[in-house]
Amino acid sequence: MFGKEKVSMVGAEFVGTFMLATAVLVVSNMFGAGTAAWYTAVSAGAALALIVAKLGHVSGAHVNPAVTIGMWTLKKIPTTSAVVYIASQLLGGAAALAFYNYATDATLAASGAANFDWRVFWLESAGAAVFGSGIAAAVSQKLEGVYAAFTIGASLTAGALIASLASAGFVNPAVALGNNAWDRTLVIAPIVGMVVGMNIYMWLFAPAEKKRKR
Repeated sequence: MFGKEKVSMVGAEFVGTFMLATAVLVVSNMFGAGTAAWYTAVSAGAALALIVAKLGHVSGAHVNPAVTIGMWTLKKIPTTSAVVYIASQLLGGAAALAFYNYATDATLAASGAANFDWRVFWLESAGAAVFGSGIAAAVSQKLEGVYAAFTIGASLTAGALIASLASAGFVNPAVALGNNAWDRTLVIAPIVGMVVGMNIYMWLFAPAEKKRKR
């Protein structure tokens, strides 16, 4: 059913999401509440840059359901592949949580909110939009290698810092799952922000030839 190329793509999304969620888990629980947001944002950006550099040529290194949905709205990934990617990413996040609990011999307490939080929604959306615009820039300008890795990683750091004004700044539903912080706000907000950020960038700032192909 799946050839080697398809298996490699799914595996890259699983491994990449696992790596990113684990990095965020370790750093966010290593520092106190006052400094965790800055260190977590920088560490997440650096981890994503490494993942893009290592696995970007295999699957595109989405490692984020919101990114996959955003790319789907830009018609950069077919529906079937998007569904499989998202499933792999969520499994990667869940595996990171299980690994962290095993490694620390403790159970990370759930931190998801019971009610929808509009302040978190707007800040997570804004952060995801900044992150998404960086991804769209890399895609539209056909950046590769270290240039793509730096642009996408730095965009995540910037977006996560904005989102951290109201939340943990994950801007990634799979990472939220990996941090046992799964709730409606942290799932919906990154998706909305990512779709808006990507599409606005492609509409306003993408090179003219890219706009004609869309």
